[in-house]
Amino acid sequence: MLELSTTTWVVTIGLIIALLAIDLTLAALRPHRVGFREASAWSVFYILVAIGFGVWFTMAYGGDYGTQYFAGYIVEKSLSVDNLFVFVIIMGTFAVPEEHQHKVLTFGIILALIMRGIFIVVGATLLSMFSFMFLLFGILLIYTAVQLFRHRDEDPDVENNFVIKATRRFLPVSDDYDGGKLFTRKNGRRMVTPLLAVLIAIGCVDLLFALDSIPAVFGVTEEPFIVFTANAFALLGLRALFFLVKGLLDRLVYLSTGLSIILAFIGVKLVLHWGHVDIDPRIPEVNTYLSLVVIVVILAIVTVASLIKTRRDPTAKAHAGSLTGSHEDAKAVD
Repeated sequence: MLELSTTTWVVTIGLIIALLAIDLTLAALRPHRVGFREASAWSVFYILVAIGFGVWFTMAYGGDYGTQYFAGYIVEKSLSVDNLFVFVIIMGTFAVPEEHQHKVLTFGIILALIMRGIFIVVGATLLSMFSFMFLLFGILLIYTAVQLFRHRDEDPDVENNFVIKATRRFLPVSDDYDGGKLFTRKNGRRMVTPLLAVLIAIGCVDLLFALDSIPAVFGVTEEPFIVFTANAFALLGLRALFFLVKGLLDRLVYLSTGLSIILAFIGVKLVLHWGHVDIDPRIPEVNTYLSLVVIVVILAIVTVASLIKTRRDPTAKAHAGSLTGSHEDAKAVD
């Protein structure tokens, strides 16, 4: 069991809050279109921060815990790219002006961190109290993997999301963004701007991804500190990564397939761990080093195969994948 001082927790959380504060301040004070050079610089910065933290963590607490951190970070980073697909869909659906996308993404990251923090506390508590939670988490990931693979060529139906439809129904929504405000007045009537609807949509996405990503990273490590930091550093770079690769996302045609394989692999790993602990110690377990190798190899194969596919077939387009199927499928069943 990893033993950490209160000082380590406080300094780590302080670092994350400071980085978030810088991001939020830049978004609020200087709304602008983020160019390729700026996005590249911030992406490199956040990756270096994550690597630097991992190096320090490895030196301070040992290679095994360091490997768990890097494996968790890579899992969360790969899942966050799928987040980007959905963010692109949301931005396009609500026609978010480029100068406000920075603010939307920063708020989205804050919401994601809060939700993941809650899930980490709940997940760690459940795992410490009930070992069969490893089995439940494993089954959840395997189910998610199957659903994602089945609907890998689809995109989430943002407009027909229940929460978004309820927002449009019960709240008066204006037609323009009014300088990035959440509330505005039109003809003396107080209304919400589309930006609030966008933030609600982002929050719904963050909740759904937290339900998948937290069990996934717990499949790599049982240490709450590692789970939290892997999530935090993966999400901190999400805003810059969005502006850097949004034009390239369409080329990652096999990403959803790769993520479904990774989730299934981690799900099986959790089930085997449960069997090893609760059923029979002779049941084999998958160690963290092998997990890291498998995840990296899958991501490498998916990326190379996607680029080859889109080079041979320029019309091929990537999709975020859906866990429930398309709206058209639902209507066909009805």
